[in-house]
Amino acid sequence: MIKSTSKNKLRIKRHRRKRRSLYGTSEVPRLYVFRSLKNFYVNLVDDVNGTTLVSESSLKMKRSSDNKENSLTKEIAESLANKAANLGIKKIIFDKSGYKYHGKIKELADKLREKGLEF
Repeated sequence: MIKSTSKNKLRIKRHRRKRRSLYGTSEVPRLYVFRSLKNFYVNLVDDVNGTTLVSESSLKMKRSSDNKENSLTKEIAESLANKAANLGIKKIIFDKSGYKYHGKIKELADKLREKGLEF
């Protein structure tokens, strides 16, 4: 009998493999993305000191009446970009955590680039 592997375990495997080469500092932090079934979390992480510099999630945002997830992602990106600008962060390392680069992840990346973050 063939055992099936869950999609999340495969994602974690891809994430660990990619994390070997991604490393954030206080000048160029790592942007860590996590998606759950209901919420979306984004953190700027300094791997040298092991601290989170900036954090943003959909838990803090109010859902609009049209309930479009992409508009929520845009709000998260705008808020994160503003917080990063206050800290003087202009360049980041994008860690998509094993997720495909489409949908919410792509929307987040495009909006962050629009707001002036480089990666």
